Parts: sequence; structure tokens; C-alpha cells
Amino acid sequence: MQKVYAWPSVLVGLVGAGIQASRTPLLHEREGALHGLRYIYKLIDLEVMHLDASALPDILTAAQRLGFSGLNITHPCKQAVIPLLDELSPDAAALGAVNTVVLKDGKRVGHNTDWWGFAESFKLALPDVKKNRVVQFGAGGAGAAVAHALLTLGVDEVILIDTHEDRAQTLARSLHERFRARASATTDYPAALKTADGIVNTTPLGMEKYPGMAFPAEFLRPDLWVADIVYFPLETQLLREARARGCRTMSGGGMAVFQAAGAFRLFTGLEPDAARMTQHFEGM
Repeated sequence: MQKVYAWPSVLVGLVGAGIQASRTPLLHEREGALHGLRYIYKLIDLEVMHLDASALPDILTAAQRLGFSGLNITHPCKQAVIPLLDELSPDAAALGAVNTVVLKDGKRVGHNTDWWGFAESFKLALPDVKKNRVVQFGAGGAGAAVAHALLTLGVDEVILIDTHEDRAQTLARSLHERFRARASATTDYPAALKTADGIVNTTPLGMEKYPGMAFPAEFLRPDLWVADIVYFPLETQLLREARARGCRTMSGGGMAVFQAAGAFRLFTGLEPDAARMTQHFEGM
């Protein structure tokens, strides 16, 4: 009788709103297959299910009962999920934002691979740009991770702009305490952009669900570099306008790949091939 060998099975998912265009499931599943895993990645789209972040307790409980190895967490749940977890990694605790939850031995442990994903992508895409002053739009969960990455990369000053000014102020204070670096919040984006070396968008603006830009294109100029963490679509209006004006740009694709590699490592205990995952991502 012929022996049948069953591949080890891994079940994970992504929780967020408006995530139907996400490339993350296929990215994980392809890498998992190449490691000999029966890797299944489910989208848990709050928008499709007519739910909001208040459904997180039920989602986490269901995931544990169904044998999920973990969940990726995206907008608008990266901060809302924290009170529902048993433990936080040092990075997640420092950032106050979680994008990966590992479910193991009855515990929910929150991690953050976003900041590392942004940093690795930045080092490849914009290795030699000037980093004295960076203006960052967005101070939510993703914004906290990116600002952490920027200061880790050696940026001298980060200026935060958010529609919720108190959120930007809170993040600025946290960054200053952790890095002893200059971090501030403002609502005067024209003045901030005037002296900036680079701009980063960490808001949902630019996504298919949230088209547009965080500021008028007229403030872009050729000596600026511009990074966006949105990756569906890869070419956001911000990046399109920036390139048209001669700016160096970085899409959200690299961050998506590297944060996924970090999450894959946490879910499986296996070392992903980030270069191979990048090739898969670019071929989707």
C-alpha cells in the first residue's frame, strides 16, 4: 500500500476592514508551500461582515477554538486589539500597536513586525536620502510603527500630522521618551513641508477604499523623497503625483513583504526567504 504523507497544517488570517484586495494571503500561502506546509490564510473582512472593531473579542475567541496559529491585524484594529491579549512583545508594548497575534498554548501574544518591515524596505529603496527632517502623516497604529522605524534608521526629527491632534501629540511624547530624539506634532502642514527632506504617508488615504491624498499635491517638490505604506494599489495618487514632480519614491510593497516575512516566522517558527517572497509579490 502506498504511504500518504500529510503536510503539516497552518491556519492563519488577516483581520481588518476593506481588505479584499490584500496580497498577503497568497504571499503567505506560497511561502508556506515551499516550506512543505499546508498553509491556509483567511481574510476576516469586517466590512464584508458588516462589523467593526467591537467584534474583535468574538473573532479572537473563534480563531482560538478553530485552531488558528495566529492572526495578522490591520486597520482599524491595531490598537483596539491590545486589551484583548495576554502578552505583548517588547516592540508591540513600546509602540502601542499590534499587527501580529500568535495563538499558542491557550495564550494570545501580540507582536509588531510593521516597523521592521518598513525599515528593511526603506534601506533597500531609499538608502542614501537625506534624513534630517521627515514629515509623517498619520499617528495611528501603523504610524507608531513607522515613526519608530524612521528614528531607528537615523532620522533626526519626525514631525507628526494627524486628524486627531491629541493622538499625534501622544505619539510624539512617546517617541521622545524612547529615543531622546526630536519628535513633534503639528497641524500646520504647509510650514512643516517647507523644510522637510522626506514625507511618509501612514494614513489609509490612497487605498482603493480611501482614495486621495493627505495634503495637496502643490506642496510636493523635486528635492523631497516620498514613501507610502499603502500597497493596494501599489501606485497611490501620492506616489504618482510625487514621481510626476521628480521626487524619489517608495511604495508600500516592500513593507508589506517584510512585515509578512516577520509574521510568517512568528506563526511557523521557520525562516522565510524574503527575496523569494518579494519575487512572488511582484508577480501577483
